Amino acid sequence: MTLQMEDTHAAIHTRSLTWALVFLLLTGATLQAYPQAAGRISFNDDWMFYLDQPNNGRGNSWRRLSLPHDWSIELPFDSTSPAGTGGGALNGGVGWYYKSFKTPENADGKKVFIDFEGVYCNSTVWINGRLLGSRPNGYISFRYDLTPYLRKEENNLLIVKVDNSRQPNSRWYSGSGIYRNVWLTVCNPLHIAHWGAYVTTAPIRGKDNLLPQKQADIRMETVVENESDTRETVTLATIVYNADGKPVKQVKSQRSVPAQSRLTIKEQFQIDDPVYWSVENPYLYKIVSAVIKDGKATDVYHTPLGIRSFYFDRQKGFFLNGKPLRIRGVCEHHDLGCLGAAFNRSAALRRLRLLKDMGVNAIRTAHNPPAPGLLELCDQMGFLVMDEAFDMWKKGKNKYDYHLYWNQWYRQDLEDLIRRDRNHPSVIIWSIGNEIPEQWKAQGG
Repeated sequence: MTLQMEDTHAAIHTRSLTWALVFLLLTGATLQAYPQAAGRISFNDDWMFYLDQPNNGRGNSWRRLSLPHDWSIELPFDSTSPAGTGGGALNGGVGWYYKSFKTPENADGKKVFIDFEGVYCNSTVWINGRLLGSRPNGYISFRYDLTPYLRKEENNLLIVKVDNSRQPNSRWYSGSGIYRNVWLTVCNPLHIAHWGAYVTTAPIRGKDNLLPQKQADIRMETVVENESDTRETVTLATIVYNADGKPVKQVKSQRSVPAQSRLTIKEQFQIDDPVYWSVENPYLYKIVSAVIKDGKATDVYHTPLGIRSFYFDRQKGFFLNGKPLRIRGVCEHHDLGCLGAAFNRSAALRRLRLLKDMGVNAIRTAHNPPAPGLLELCDQMGFLVMDEAFDMWKKGKNKYDYHLYWNQWYRQDLEDLIRRDRNHPSVIIWSIGNEIPEQWKAQGG
């Protein structure tokens, strides 16, 4: 059994990777059958983990765990840690994860993707010995296509290397590992593209546009992707459900999508007697988009909808739904204190409840893209969000931080962040950088 590494830098880490594979062969690690998949399913359970770091406090051995996982919080505090006090005096290192699984029974003729919500940091992913890719940003969400490399009869081996060894790379506690959720997505070749739905509400502004309004104007853009080898004629059915689960609007559009291409379908419709999303009443609709071919749905996609409109007036301040609102915000780092950086929905919910009780109505995600689950809670609980992308650009703040990867990755990371988060009604501001040194230089503009 050989891992065919196609990364030009992978030879440096051959020893660690070879040990990972030798372990699999010698121990006869159990390969669990993966349950039948339908749409998106959790891929968090039954991973094996090994920390390639001498004297790591837990012994150099493989162990089974479930994600999300932060290995740094498990280590002893170390006054000599290169991460320093800003990094919690905890060490990083290089971690290896693997997961063995059966190809889902219903995956024949379909696409199978793996979605990572966040891996800190410098992750590299392989499936059955084939390199899928690498992402240096520890806070960005990303997807890989597993379809060409999956085995129908044999077990599949997914390996993730996480390299948080070069320190310092952060001005705060980052954590280490696959510290957010992982999902497996199974869909037909004819489907809605990843982050392919985009919904907006028309502006509400001025003396003649005060609430309540009898209708809300909704604009929807949906990217239908046809990864088959034939042109397909499809119907896109868009259904809006209110908070009670009752349909309040349905529209249909028929289009022809060429083979191996994408088509954006634009729709505009009204919702009667809308309930508006606000910090006091965070009312949420749900949009269900279905791609229909020959009378059958080939894909179903869910999008949150909070009907709200806002603007800033330099004289009068911020207005939400035509009414003035004072923003009372706080800056929230992604970690959960003594629990570490692994995302925990219950802990995040508790934190937001405490902030709400204090009178807080806004969150800035200092200083990086947040976990998707945090934005879902902000939608549901009525927080306004400043969604922050970067802590630095080309000019670094630490020796090994994101500035090393800026030129190659900033555009894709920023686009991925915006596409992922643009439908959350809680998000009202995008921050493209925190205390960027370039802002005082000529090139800052």
